Amino acid sequence: MRIRLIAGEFGGRFLDAPDTSRTHPMGERMRSALFNMLGDVSNFKVLDAFAGTGALGLEALSRGAAHTTFVERDRIAQKVITKNIESLRVADRATLVKAPVASWTETAGELSYDLILVDPPYHDLQLSTVSRLVDYLQPKGLMILSHPGRESAPTVNGVVVVDNRSYGDAALAFYRLVE
Repeated sequence: MRIRLIAGEFGGRFLDAPDTSRTHPMGERMRSALFNMLGDVSNFKVLDAFAGTGALGLEALSRGAAHTTFVERDRIAQKVITKNIESLRVADRATLVKAPVASWTETAGELSYDLILVDPPYHDLQLSTVSRLVDYLQPKGLMILSHPGRESAPTVNGVVVVDNRSYGDAALAFYRLVE
């Protein structure tokens, strides 16, 4: 399977993806809609949690994000992300954390992000882990959760849903910190 980056510096370039069902890369239509809604992500610090192929974080880098941290536990997916980072020559703007997201949240320290992209396995959204990611959100930042489209946006402590968009069998929930 190959995934195409949509726009920006690397628009039209293809990424590698594992030939397994270990990851479920966000479809191009949904990724395009997401980044069109986000608008300018220039100079953003981005967290790509449950990174899979790294497509979300790499799309952000393509569109001008300053840095993306990818967190992924699956060894095959880690190799794919590493290969994609190398092929785009963005190693100076990317960090790959080879760990489960839950473990990373226990050791990440004082990090903060403008944009947190969360795309966990649909059969196990790990909402307790997703709730811990809120601790890394900048005050004006945005966290976006990809979840099964037939359900309403999951409740996550510490943030409010500001938008929820459905794309057939998948949906995007947009969260901001409670003020």
